[in-house]
Amino acid sequence: MCPVGLQVRSRDNKRVVACKSACSAFNSPKYCCTGSYGSPQACKPTVYSKIFKTACPKAYSYAYDDPTSIATCTKANYFLTFCPHRP
Repeated sequence: MCPVGLQVRSRDNKRVVACKSACSAFNSPKYCCTGSYGSPQACKPTVYSKIFKTACPKAYSYAYDDPTSIATCTKANYFLTFCPHRP
């Protein structure tokens, strides 16, 4: 499910161990909703956010995904789990 450009692979490169956000992977205002893209009117879903939204419809997929519940966080580092599989 994680697009190749966002994949974090194991040391031996045999498996995907994490998936970066498009913002983290590309550090671009378009994907980070910053600069000229820093408003709900300018920051729209990207191909990457649409992939995640399709897989996890109730999850946030980009900064302005849900205008009724914009949240900010005070810390700098996070681990996110997308739709974990349960045995």
